[in-house]
Amino acid sequence: MPSRPYAEYAQRNADPILEVLRQELRNCRDVLEIGSGTGQHAVRFAAELDHLRWQTSDLAENHEGIRTWIDEADLPNVDAPLVLDVATAALPPASYDAVFSSNTAHIMSFESVIAMFALVGSVIRPEGVFCLYGPFRQHGTFNTASNANFDADLRRRDPVMGIRDLEALDDLGVEQELRRTGLYAVPSNNMVAVWQKK
Repeated sequence: MPSRPYAEYAQRNADPILEVLRQELRNCRDVLEIGSGTGQHAVRFAAELDHLRWQTSDLAENHEGIRTWIDEADLPNVDAPLVLDVATAALPPASYDAVFSSNTAHIMSFESVIAMFALVGSVIRPEGVFCLYGPFRQHGTFNTASNANFDADLRRRDPVMGIRDLEALDDLGVEQELRRTGLYAVPSNNMVAVWQKK
């Protein structure tokens, strides 16, 4: 069996994200995770929130690592990853009660962020929720100097990347009948933003 990929940040932020998901996903059953990465979050959250069926997804090159975590955890409520690129994804409408994504919006282009919100708006059922974890700006302002430095570093690496304004994401949500209902501050200067489908 190949060795499991491991991300220290995914281990570090799992507990605070989990506490948000306990609250926000308490009435959900089917969850799509956009960008499962290493697969660490999927198995951790599915083990703790066993009322959920957790659908992993990512680009094809990340599937082997995700499957390694899933196979080792051997949980009945985690599904093998879907090949998913938000720019081209086509999934059955109204097929999930919730969507979760972690550390994605700032490493994709804003056009891809638009596509992600359109995908969420399509696949989520009425009253469903979208939980997005990561760093955000509010009214164009960074909450810490370290996030301002992180944003500058991202844009040096690729000008299409960068920390997003929550207000811009709210506007994308409105287009998909998603209204922000929660914002949780979590460690390392990040947040979990929550939108609900009308």
